[in-house]
Amino acid sequence: MSESLPSIAQRLRSLNERQLDAVKQIDGPLLVLAGAGSGKTSVITTKIAYLIQTCGFKASSIIAVTFTNKAAREMKERVVGMLSKPESRGLSISTFHNLGLRILRKEFRRAGLKDGFTLFDAQDSLSLVKEILDKEFNGQLDAAAFCQNTISNWKNDLTTPSEAMTNADTEEFLLAAQVYGQYQRYLRAYNAVDFDDLILLPVSLLMADEELRDRWQKKVRYLLVDECQDTNASQYELIRLLAGFRRCFTLVGDDDQSIYAWRGARPENLERLSVDYPNLKLVKLEQNYRSTKTILKAANTLIANNPHVYDKALWSDHEEGRSDSSDGNTQ
Repeated sequence: MSESLPSIAQRLRSLNERQLDAVKQIDGPLLVLAGAGSGKTSVITTKIAYLIQTCGFKASSIIAVTFTNKAAREMKERVVGMLSKPESRGLSISTFHNLGLRILRKEFRRAGLKDGFTLFDAQDSLSLVKEILDKEFNGQLDAAAFCQNTISNWKNDLTTPSEAMTNADTEEFLLAAQVYGQYQRYLRAYNAVDFDDLILLPVSLLMADEELRDRWQKKVRYLLVDECQDTNASQYELIRLLAGFRRCFTLVGDDDQSIYAWRGARPENLERLSVDYPNLKLVKLEQNYRSTKTILKAANTLIANNPHVYDKALWSDHEEGRSDSSDGNTQ
């Protein structure tokens, strides 16, 4: 057995009952409703190590995604610290967009791209929109920011240029839709993709190509997603398509902590889960390890006013005057 095994065992012993339940549920779809300060990162990282070392999963068959490179690095460091080098080989913990880029680099031909395609950042995209407006639309450069943001929103919602044209109900949106069609043609001419394409194109490929979809679904034996309340429409579809016929995943989130609504995040995806996966299991992490009872009483009063798919009530063992800045009991 790996020399890291006692570390895994120690981690499991340090978890509370709900956290341990979340780690050991490995069959079928699971939603972990994780309140602030409830140790969700420890649950995710311990579960990955548990899947590999205790359940016999290959690291390369597990995909974990989160929203920032910093979080992905920290999670991977924790998992690798619990495993031997051979056990952790091939482990993928990344952002959604890095996962999409990984898929595109393997499937670029099917996406109509050439090897070595270019990734446009936000400034590149804005420059291209301005170029199109200048060349094709009488230099209406004052509409550039609106067009760029609208195109990004459409891509996040999986809306095609033709659908955008059909649904445009104002002159502004009609212009944005026309620019969208040209924008996509220019990207292909430049052998380039933008940031939103990193999710849109893999989703489109997985939806349209049965052979490709089957291959990736067989590759992904278990999927874990952090901060799932911040997923947009395209990210949710990527999760659904990769989970596939196995439906073995753990999504961790809290609709009271959604922070990316301005970028198309849909906390209602948590509600959609119960529709798409009727056998969805739910584990609530409600014990808070950061704050005092007084703070949590105030927090519960505030979040009670929010619309909820799943109710929760945070609680703590900390006395009235004590708080802890750590993320959970196993940090």
